[in-house]
Amino acid sequence: MPERSWRPILQDLAAEQALTVAEEIAAALLALSAAGPRYFALADLAGWSLFLAHLDRALPGRGYLDRASELLERSVVEMSQTHSPHGLYAGFPGVAWLVEYLKGWILDDDEEDDPGAEIAVSVRDHLALTPWKGDHDLLTGLAGLGVYALERLPRGLGRECLENAVARLAETAERRPEGVTWRTSPEAMIPETAKRFPQGNFDMGVAHGVPGVVAMLALANAAGVGSRPLLDEAVAWVLAQKLAPGERSIFPHVVAPDRAPTSSRLAWCYGDLGIAAALLVAARATAEPAWEREALEIARTCARRPEETAGVVDAGFCHGAAGNAHIFNRLFQATGDLQFAEASRFWFARTLALRRPGEGVAGFVSWEPGDSGAPGGKGSDKWLDDPSLIGGAAGIGLALLAAASPVEPGWDRLFLVSIPPQD
Repeated sequence: MPERSWRPILQDLAAEQALTVAEEIAAALLALSAAGPRYFALADLAGWSLFLAHLDRALPGRGYLDRASELLERSVVEMSQTHSPHGLYAGFPGVAWLVEYLKGWILDDDEEDDPGAEIAVSVRDHLALTPWKGDHDLLTGLAGLGVYALERLPRGLGRECLENAVARLAETAERRPEGVTWRTSPEAMIPETAKRFPQGNFDMGVAHGVPGVVAMLALANAAGVGSRPLLDEAVAWVLAQKLAPGERSIFPHVVAPDRAPTSSRLAWCYGDLGIAAALLVAARATAEPAWEREALEIARTCARRPEETAGVVDAGFCHGAAGNAHIFNRLFQATGDLQFAEASRFWFARTLALRRPGEGVAGFVSWEPGDSGAPGGKGSDKWLDDPSLIGGAAGIGLALLAAASPVEPGWDRLFLVSIPPQD
C-alpha cells in the first residue's frame, strides 16, 4: 500500500492520454484473460491483476478492483494445480509476493487467516538447501526470493526466508581482487550465450546480475538481516567495472575474463540506468553518502545520454522506453532534481510514440533480439504481442499510472527500484 506522497509527473492532457492508454491496455488484457487458459505467474495473470489493482486506485469506481480480484483468484487456483519453479517472476513465489502486497487492499489482512503460510514454508525449506545449486539473480534466483521475503515481513517465516537467502548468497559469492561477485554459469544461459561464454560471466544487469543482488542485500540489511560486509564488497566490485572514458555507457553489459567488455544500452534490465537505481536503493537503505554520490552521478549521465545511443526500440519496462521513464520518475521523486523529471517526460513521450495502432496489445509490440542481441544485427529480430509485466503491456500500463496519478507505485519493489526516502 502507498505510504508516501507521490507527485504525478504528467499533468493535464499528457496525464489524460496516459490514463486513456492504460484503460485500453486493461481492455486488451481482460479480453485475453477471457479467451482461454492463462499461466498463473507474474508474467501473466498475476501481473495483470497487479496492474488492474493500481488502475482501480487511479480510476476508482469502474470495476477494475473486481477484475483484479478475479484474476488474482485464478492465479492462486492455477498455482495450486501446477508444478512450477521457485523463481519470483515465473514461479509461485511471485504470486505469493502479490498476495502479501495486496493484503488490506484486495485481500483481508487477517492475522489468523494467513493464505501465504504454506508457501512461506516451501520457500524457507528451498532456501535452506546447501550447497546452493540455483541462480543468484532477481528473476529466477536468490535475489528474487529475497524480494519475496522482504514483502512477507514481519509475518511468520519472512525473516527466516530472508536470512536463508542472504546466507546462500554469502556461500555462493566469488571473491575477486575488486570485491565479491556472483558468476552466471553457462548452464543458466540460453544456448547462444553459453557458446560465447563457456566459462560463464559476471552479469551487470539488475534483472539477472550483481546489481540486483546489491539492492536486495541493502534492503535485507535495513530490515535487520546482517549483510553489510558482503554488501560493501559487492558494491566495490560493481563500481570497479566502469568502462574507460569515452565509451557509450559507464558500465559494460557483462564482465568475462576471456572477453573485452562492451558498452550497454540504457535500460532497467541491463545498463547504467538500472545500476544507478540499484545503487541509490543501496545508498538510501544504508545511509551511505558515497554510494549516493556515485548513483546520482551515473543517473545524471544517463539523463544526458542521446536517444540515438540508448538502444531503445520498444516500449516495455524491461529494456524499453517505459522502464527508462519510470526509473527517471523514481529518481525525480527521490531527489527533486528537475533533470530527472525532464528525462522521465521525454521517455514517456517516446513510450506513447512507439505504439502501433491496430497491432500488438493495445498498440504495443515487444522486441526480442536475434543472435546478436542488438536491433538489426545478425540473426532474426522478432516482434511479439506481449501482454506481460516485464517486457509488455502490463508493465507499460503500470508505469503510465505511476506517471499520471498520485498513487505511489509500490509494485516497483518487484524491480528493486523503489528508492527509499532520504533520512
